Amino acid sequence: MPELPEVEVTRIGLVDRLRGARVRAVHVGAPLRWPLGVTAHALHDLRIGELARRGKYIWMPLAGAVRSGGLLWHLGMSGSLRLHERAPPPRGRHDHFDLVSSAGTLRLTDPRRFGAVVWSDAIDADPARKLLAGLGAEPFDPRLTAQALHAGCRRRRSSIKAALLAGDIVVGAGNIYACEALFRAGIDPRTRCNRLSLARCERLLGALREVLSRALQQGGSTLRNFRDAHGSAGEFQTSACVYGRAGQPCRRCGTPVRRVLQAQRSTFYCPHCQTR
Repeated sequence: MPELPEVEVTRIGLVDRLRGARVRAVHVGAPLRWPLGVTAHALHDLRIGELARRGKYIWMPLAGAVRSGGLLWHLGMSGSLRLHERAPPPRGRHDHFDLVSSAGTLRLTDPRRFGAVVWSDAIDADPARKLLAGLGAEPFDPRLTAQALHAGCRRRRSSIKAALLAGDIVVGAGNIYACEALFRAGIDPRTRCNRLSLARCERLLGALREVLSRALQQGGSTLRNFRDAHGSAGEFQTSACVYGRAGQPCRRCGTPVRRVLQAQRSTFYCPHCQTR
């Protein structure tokens, strides 16, 4: 599932190429997770502004003489966005949304169709407001301190791994990055949130920022479908310390990495390096 690094890599690959371009046409394929909310024709001739990201959503502001607002894009569990600056290839069975602009055709490809493209009159108006309302702090926001993370954890009795995946304390820590951050912080993923000390929350926040920064540098992770806006795969998964390495020796101590299921998600950890 595309997480914060993959979405941010996508945004970075598009922002300069699309800024100021005009929408020429929109082609909608099979229904996605939520309806577009306007007719395709209503988007014609709108000018694309500065793309922004909130959590795993990309906000594309659009403005014209009679309509202003924007599109909120979500890549779902298997989606990717690619800008074809020349004529795009014919649409395949997994290509569900084309935004044709003066800068090229932006195409959403999503084999599982959990992605979405939704019109909103503003990012702080419904439906965008409602979709973004439950998101936690951005991991690189300086206002997110160890004290703030600790306060959020103290209110939770779930495991720290489940809390990271929930995204209502801090966004962006998908399954891969949660496993890797907890490993770097030395925290067993089954540890209850409200038992974490301030010192451990400080280590976890630093580890999460380190992991996400590294993932951004490596273009995110590609386990199956993800490609960036240029069509390239991510490489972070090739250097993971614990994720996907069950039975293999820990890169730090040599103890075999273990795999457990938490809420039907695979969790990987080192039983020696990570403690409750």
